[in-house]
Amino acid sequence: MSTYLYRLARFAFLRRRLVLAVWLAAAIAAIAVAQLSGGKTNDTFTIPGTESQNAAAVLQARLPAFSGGQTTIVFAARGTAKVADPALERAIDSAMARVRSIPQVSAVVTPDKSRQISPSGKVALGTVQWSAPAAMVKDASLTALSAAMKPVRAAGVEVEYNGSVYPGWRTVISEVPELIGLIIAFGILMITFGAFAAAGMPILGAIIGVITTLMGITAVASVVSIASASTTVALMLGLSCGIDYGVFILSRHRTNLLNGMTPEESVPVAMGTAGSSVVFAGLTVIIALCGLTVVGIPFLTVMGLAAAASVAVALLIALTLLPAMLGFAGPKIVTFTRLPGLGARTGRVARRSAADPDSTAGARWARFVVRYRVPVLISGIALLGVLAIPALSVHLGLPSGASKPASDTQRKAYDLTTRAFGAGFNGALLVVAQNAGTPAATGQIAAALTRYPGVAKVTPVAAENGISLIRLIPDSGPDDPATAALVHTLRGDRAAIEGQTGANILIGGTTASNIDVSAKLSAALPVFLITVVGLAFILLTFAFRTILVPIKSILGFLLSMAAALGAQVAIFQWGWGQHIFGITPSETISFLPIIMLAIIFGLSSDYEVFVVSRIKEEYTRNGDARRAVQRGTGLSARVVTAAALIMFSIFAAFMFTKDPTIKAIGFSFAAGVFLDAFVVRLTLVPAIMAIAGSRIWYHPKWFSRYVPDPDIEGDRLDRQLAEGELTPAGRT
Repeated sequence: MSTYLYRLARFAFLRRRLVLAVWLAAAIAAIAVAQLSGGKTNDTFTIPGTESQNAAAVLQARLPAFSGGQTTIVFAARGTAKVADPALERAIDSAMARVRSIPQVSAVVTPDKSRQISPSGKVALGTVQWSAPAAMVKDASLTALSAAMKPVRAAGVEVEYNGSVYPGWRTVISEVPELIGLIIAFGILMITFGAFAAAGMPILGAIIGVITTLMGITAVASVVSIASASTTVALMLGLSCGIDYGVFILSRHRTNLLNGMTPEESVPVAMGTAGSSVVFAGLTVIIALCGLTVVGIPFLTVMGLAAAASVAVALLIALTLLPAMLGFAGPKIVTFTRLPGLGARTGRVARRSAADPDSTAGARWARFVVRYRVPVLISGIALLGVLAIPALSVHLGLPSGASKPASDTQRKAYDLTTRAFGAGFNGALLVVAQNAGTPAATGQIAAALTRYPGVAKVTPVAAENGISLIRLIPDSGPDDPATAALVHTLRGDRAAIEGQTGANILIGGTTASNIDVSAKLSAALPVFLITVVGLAFILLTFAFRTILVPIKSILGFLLSMAAALGAQVAIFQWGWGQHIFGITPSETISFLPIIMLAIIFGLSSDYEVFVVSRIKEEYTRNGDARRAVQRGTGLSARVVTAAALIMFSIFAAFMFTKDPTIKAIGFSFAAGVFLDAFVVRLTLVPAIMAIAGSRIWYHPKWFSRYVPDPDIEGDRLDRQLAEGELTPAGRT
């Protein structure tokens, strides 16, 4: 592999104008296709095969007017007024009448018809039924709905929205977190490299990759349903991995230049050594993300593939565009800035590191870890274990209006509804009864449902074509465990509810769908973990040609994952970060643990490969296992620290968004990366390897005969260069 990467980098270096032109053309083409396609992401989470989806399919086939998305309009009178006052009632009825003419609206229920007016007379609920699924309701229709409510607002009534679709429901991706992350990343790279060219190059490559990927995702969203979180995850990983991969290769290139190589010699050599680690690191992340396809959940499959595409593009840019840009930069990579103190200090550190690697802060840390390896190992495991304790009480669910910011219309609607009617009115269940299209059968089923504890209200909605639709309001809110228990109870007592009517009932609706999604995700975790860990174990075993290194890597990842999940539960579910981060305590997003497994496992393998490959490189040269741990960790500590801080900063920057889902994702990824890089890979890994000694590199004799050596440390490349098999011109 090192030889192939050497030749690829040599080609990109010499044909740099062509390589740059190809990437710019790809980015421009992706932007053009995205703009023409008109694709948009959405926040609809569904899983085929669940009971809630079966209920939706029955409605689509037999009762299509009630099969689409639904909007709940909350009317709240201000001051001493009441919604039933003649002037306000006329304004509300007139507005709801205008709503009936909006495209895609199939039914409108006014508050007086549904009798959903609070006992105080201050709050009333209206319902808009759409003919299309939530993700397919057009923005123009939602804009028209909002416009229809303007006279009601002008009359002095507060109007807020809830439901599966409503005006402003789409998540708008803010550019602020990316800008914050990029500014911090540039600052870290300036401190690390001390040169504008070196600091800007990885960021420029990552930006080109992210633009290309996100525009491609937008284009695909015109034909495939893509969750908004998919774009955010792809953006996070595209930026962080793109910068990190560039940093690792650039760091080795800079060391080569400081040791006397010319740029033309250094770029291919850096790619053949550090580039091999980048390839295996990138492949591990891609495998982890593609592993999301095995759980059989469409929106997670799309999310994983979108993120994997982002990482793949970042990897390709690091292998092709980066060598081309290094060709344009030439010796400017080691032309340190004249900013007071920064350039001079960084230059001294860089030259000292190149000439005497054992004198750096990273080398001193490595010596400390190796010397006190046993107490360091115990302390690190104890720290991660304590952080993991809250994970034992994790409660999974999908975000409801209760978790939105206080300024969000869904949150306002949720709070108004809860105070006026009860939390259950925010999460109605839909009971679909097949072969029960008569009023008598519908009434019998509704009466049976009313007798169950935890049921606040049961209302028949429609009965035609042999289908009865019944709306059930639970006592508890949509994210309350009691609501999930009620759904399971109703499904378990299906026969008793159906009675002698000959009906077949299904429990559906948005709340039931969210419960089904959470249950399916929980059941998929073990399958996903075994699949991804197994594939990554094979890849890491092939890369390092030993079984013990992959086992150590996986155990370290499990510690990092448990600690990061525990921190997420404490901050977001227990509410420890309520005032610090401006969040409302709520359930842990049901798809977050499985996404964390994919992301943190992939990124932990990144740092594992970067650190251990350098240790193996030193062990191959001197044969002293403990000395190799000290030197390899010391050589990789500075660049791993910079890369981890950059990735941490990009993830943490997303906590400054308003969306609670994005906040939770950003925090979890940031915590996982920080703990894995600094506690596991730069502390526990060298401690374990120092304890194990040369035994860490053990493999059976047959292994070397049947498994090819990928030469991840570049030893074969060094021999080929020394023996003249590869000339400076790159010809063999």
